[in-house]
Amino acid sequence: MRIAVIGAGAAGLLFSLLIKRRFPGWRVETFEQNPAGATYGFGVVFSDGALAFLERDEPEFSRLVEAAMQRWPMQRIVHRGEQVDVDGNGFSAIGRLALQELLQSLCRRAGVEIRYGRAISSLEELAGADLVVGADGSNSLVRNALAAQFGPKVEVLTNRFAWYGTAQPFDCLTLTFRESEHGAFVAHHYRHSPSMSTFVVECGEATWKRAGLDRMDDAESRAYCEGVFAADLGGHSLESNKSVWRQFPLVRNERWVARRAPAGCAVLIGDALRTVHFSIGSGTRLAFEDAIALDRAFAECAEDVQRALASFEDERRPVVEKLLAAANASSYWYERFPEKMSQSPRRLAYDYMTRSGRMTEDRLRQVAPKFMAGVDAERRGGR
Repeated sequence: MRIAVIGAGAAGLLFSLLIKRRFPGWRVETFEQNPAGATYGFGVVFSDGALAFLERDEPEFSRLVEAAMQRWPMQRIVHRGEQVDVDGNGFSAIGRLALQELLQSLCRRAGVEIRYGRAISSLEELAGADLVVGADGSNSLVRNALAAQFGPKVEVLTNRFAWYGTAQPFDCLTLTFRESEHGAFVAHHYRHSPSMSTFVVECGEATWKRAGLDRMDDAESRAYCEGVFAADLGGHSLESNKSVWRQFPLVRNERWVARRAPAGCAVLIGDALRTVHFSIGSGTRLAFEDAIALDRAFAECAEDVQRALASFEDERRPVVEKLLAAANASSYWYERFPEKMSQSPRRLAYDYMTRSGRMTEDRLRQVAPKFMAGVDAERRGGR
């Protein structure tokens, strides 16, 4: 049995590790177009308890990740310079490169062949593989090559965002709203190591153009954003890592499995299969869950590839579709965030916490009683 995995991100590496451990005699090759040690972005964040499943399914990796994480017990919203803390809303984070290196080490020890700097330009290059796993991100070659079968749908959001880093060590996952002379901005920021934080800057298309960010180079863009968020950066600069301004693509597929000519199958996992907006911090978690579910399907079906892939889709699709609905609601909230900024800081925080429809007021009272006490006090005061 030969499996070719395209993409050495979270989904591709974890699946490669699990399937090689389960079937040591199978040939598992992982292809990554970027060189070893290269990753883009800075950190990844997880909601409290989001990785509990790893302890059950991959305890060694779970222990390594847990030991390397930064943690905090609340989330913070900053608006008009006022900080509003939401208790009971814990998160953890780790550097993207640190996470990759942990998985790379485990894969090599398990005997996975990882080929860095090896771009696959056509699926014909993998003609001998029984299964091609598309773990190659939102611009997936695998998905595009077999688009007629996968049936992809892509909606591009209008907001612009750039993914920076900074040496400013933030207390917790924070959402900071600021106004510039050109319009409204929001930053999603959190520390992912003791000395580094992720700092994602987002704004509407019109604001982006009024500010001239569409015409600025990287250094000019960073300088502009440092000015907007000067009160939050504490004198620290923003650092770039291919931090271009982008629009977020909402990707989904009608079908998750495809047949390849003349033989073999293909399946999508991670961002190649579907994307979830970075505002809910679930992309990497979903990638891990995809990898685990696909490995589990092969545990039941062994070399019956078609049956394994059908089992994978049957198990995962209902879970994914439910989360996608919440993630999309969150992304649409951000598309309208400038109009939300007329609210008081606490009312804005409440609006934000209930944006996806998954967090009802009753549930928010249970998990964040201190925060809701402040909301109630403001309501009584008529503010």
